[in-house]
Amino acid sequence: MKLRSILVWTAVAVVGAVGWAVLALSRGENVNAVWLLCAALGSYAIAYRFYARFIVRKVLRADDSRATPAERLDNGIDYQPTDRRILFGHHFAAIAGAGPLVGPVLAAQMGYLPGTIWIVAGVIFAGAVQDMVVLFFSMRRNGRSLGQMAREEIGPVGGIAALVAVFAIMIILLAVLALVVVNALAQSPWGVFSIAMTIPIALFMGFYLRMIRPGKVVETTVIGVVLLLLSIVAGGWVQESSWAPFFTLSPSAIALWLIAYGFVAAVLPVWMLLAPRDYLSTFMKVGTIVLIAIGIAVTMPALQTTAFTDFAFNGEGPVFAGSLFPFVFIIIACGALSGFHALISSGTTPKMIQKETQVRMIGYGSMLMESFVAVMAITAACVLTPGLYFAMNAPAGVVGTTVQSAAEAVTAMGFVITPEQLQAAAAAVQEETLIARTGGAPTLAVGISQIFSGFLGGQALQAFWYHFAIMFEALFILTTVDAGTRVGRFMLQDTLGNLWKPMGRVSWWPGVYLASAAVVAAWGYFLYQGVNDPLGGINQLFPLFGIANQLLAAVALTVATTLLIKSGRLKWAWVTGVPLAWDAAVTLTASWQKIFSPDPGLGFFAQRDRYQAALDQGQLLAPARTEDAMRQIVVNSTVDGVLAALFAVLIIVVLADAVRVWVKAIRAREELPSSEAPYQESRIVAPSGLIATREEREAMEKTTTGG
Repeated sequence: MKLRSILVWTAVAVVGAVGWAVLALSRGENVNAVWLLCAALGSYAIAYRFYARFIVRKVLRADDSRATPAERLDNGIDYQPTDRRILFGHHFAAIAGAGPLVGPVLAAQMGYLPGTIWIVAGVIFAGAVQDMVVLFFSMRRNGRSLGQMAREEIGPVGGIAALVAVFAIMIILLAVLALVVVNALAQSPWGVFSIAMTIPIALFMGFYLRMIRPGKVVETTVIGVVLLLLSIVAGGWVQESSWAPFFTLSPSAIALWLIAYGFVAAVLPVWMLLAPRDYLSTFMKVGTIVLIAIGIAVTMPALQTTAFTDFAFNGEGPVFAGSLFPFVFIIIACGALSGFHALISSGTTPKMIQKETQVRMIGYGSMLMESFVAVMAITAACVLTPGLYFAMNAPAGVVGTTVQSAAEAVTAMGFVITPEQLQAAAAAVQEETLIARTGGAPTLAVGISQIFSGFLGGQALQAFWYHFAIMFEALFILTTVDAGTRVGRFMLQDTLGNLWKPMGRVSWWPGVYLASAAVVAAWGYFLYQGVNDPLGGINQLFPLFGIANQLLAAVALTVATTLLIKSGRLKWAWVTGVPLAWDAAVTLTASWQKIFSPDPGLGFFAQRDRYQAALDQGQLLAPARTEDAMRQIVVNSTVDGVLAALFAVLIIVVLADAVRVWVKAIRAREELPSSEAPYQESRIVAPSGLIATREEREAMEKTTTGG
């Protein structure tokens, strides 16, 4: 490194270290949120420059002379060499769902420090590593799905267990994400119109870039972003116009439209809708997050929450039950480590990437961006007064339904707030009430509206920014549903291909339609039932979301570690092995507590026993209002407990079978058989990162001129 680089990176490290020192050591005073920005951004920069580069060069040994499946198998449907900037947008949009938005908000119940440490440290050493390594190994195997890689590389026992666990968990995750979108868009003509317009805009961009002006990425981007901004502004006009009733949809109608859209997005060629739409939405996502960061830097708000709250140690928090370990690592489902990302990294993205070294930018870089989203979310939650935060996030059974009852309940927790303050907070965003608005999304919207109104428009625009944030959250999450459905189609085709070879060809049209319909029908059923029954459908499975997602990460890290060991890279197996050990400890501990805890607020079977005992005595317990609802809760708790146990057992089977393969590989004198595709020389010349180096520009010019 040159002296200038050494000085620059030393300065970055010092800024990050000072930020962490202030966050960790401050006691008895409010900490400025700017220090949180410094700690996160400094850490990300160091990790991307040094750790990610080390993994790509030394551990994975990426080779740009090797053709990727996008180049070798290009068919214009699923396999398509895609510009790294568009693919970055697609990948980021596909992985960035509800988790980094709402998980950190809920984790703020325990203070700003534990959640922030996990978000930043977790992504650097676990989440971004998982995404990048799985992407690399899937790319080396023609874009194989995670479950199929487990079957081929671990063996039939662990592989089948992984296939079952991965597919079942994926259906739950997709249904949960879709339900969040429905709740955000219901009765919102502004949100529905703006998001609906992204579909024709994306189709136009896809055809424009492929047929009208091939290769003109910047030009297409400018047109698409301008149209997107116009659609957002027009959404506000529509909401106040005679068109509003047409775009004011019920939850059931939105669910049906989502199901139809999921099917179409899964079967259309990836260049036509999925990639340009995700790329387009990335500008909305990243732009909003950058604006939040600028708002924090300009207004310099103080974090109203302490570093740790009492709930971090007593496990009696009103937002979610359980102690700091393991549940803060579960509730932040996607901001630090997410198994769902491994599905995208072994789904659409490896079939579209141009060069092997681009896994650093697309796999590691996208996950760092999502982690920054989570940092902004926890910051937005922590700049709110604790009284307002707990009044919004505690359930109605704790705080009641009136400002008086909420003020009394929150004050009893030790966080003072008056009924007048609660009423004023609701009036500021033009909502009737903010009491018991659980789930995290409304809290994030209030936090964003306060930050934005602090430097863009003042208090007069706080209601506008609140509703803008709600629409932003829906757009943020929707892109994971369409990409996830396509990944589910790949996964199902890979699995059925073991029984009937034609189904294994992921671009075979009969298989495409059948598998897409099956996947959409699976998550669509749970979604529609959940929309129409507050205790049924996906609402029944919602408590499994966090644990299931992190168990899926254990499968991904197990497959990655297995592939490192089998390919003769035992000395580097710690790169994925250490995160695997941590994730297994966290998720299996959480699973044990959710299954066997005698606390009805924590354990599934304890909750079942409590409601069954009350039912036997003719009593009704909240949230049930009828005996039928009581019986449904008993059934839900039983199902959740059984599924939690089943998922944990499947993961243990995968781990045990993988350890058998590790031992066999270590003892073997030569590498074990691998499903890696044979080497084929690449003819594509493309940059590795966002900005091409001088050498890369020269190589591309030679290719263009024929030199």
